[in-house]
Amino acid sequence: MSYIRQMTCRSVLCIKIPPFAIDRPPRFPAARRADAPAMTLIALNKPFGTICQFSAHETRPSLGDWVKTPGVYPAGRLDADSEGLLLLTDDGALQARIAEPRHKLVKRYWAQVDGAPGPTDMKALARGVDLGDYVTRPCRAEFIEPPDTLWPRNPPIRYRAAIPTTWIELAITEGKNRQVRRMTAAIGFPTLRLVRVGIGALDIFALGIAPGETIALPPRAPWDGFARAE
Repeated sequence: MSYIRQMTCRSVLCIKIPPFAIDRPPRFPAARRADAPAMTLIALNKPFGTICQFSAHETRPSLGDWVKTPGVYPAGRLDADSEGLLLLTDDGALQARIAEPRHKLVKRYWAQVDGAPGPTDMKALARGVDLGDYVTRPCRAEFIEPPDTLWPRNPPIRYRAAIPTTWIELAITEGKNRQVRRMTAAIGFPTLRLVRVGIGALDIFALGIAPGETIALPPRAPWDGFARAE
């Protein structure tokens, strides 16, 4: 029996493998090296009609017309017909934390919709809307008064005297392509004007930037808040 145990043990080939790590993305962005240049974060109040790219466009203004800081790229997007707060950075990890839905950073929008939605419609928005290709996450949806702090749009929206318009605020954590416009259209109230007024702790009115203006921010501003010094 001892002979059998000895032979069985000797028949096993043991190979010592050096330690190794599985190549997978880190849960949180890795810390920067001490000698690495500081990351840049810029806030832009994107004007109506501006497209979210730096390359020149034949008929429309682009980000390059407003942002002169080299090496930054938008963290998320706003379509050309939408206005308001857009963040730009030169740091890929920071860009992902701001833009990717899995990080659930809240984005606040003011939407002027065609018609007069009721409480049931607002509950439908808050519960989540089936857009066909996906169902939106639950969000906060509230009526707001027509904002007197908002700059006039150029060109203004087309009003129809016989049909009222209503202002609502949506606070969402996804920000997929044209999501707010698709949500309001899905419940029967198309968006006429859309302004992003907040990203995380940042508020466009607290930043004090007019359409086309930019301001430099600390990298943690979307989480810690920031107000322009007077």
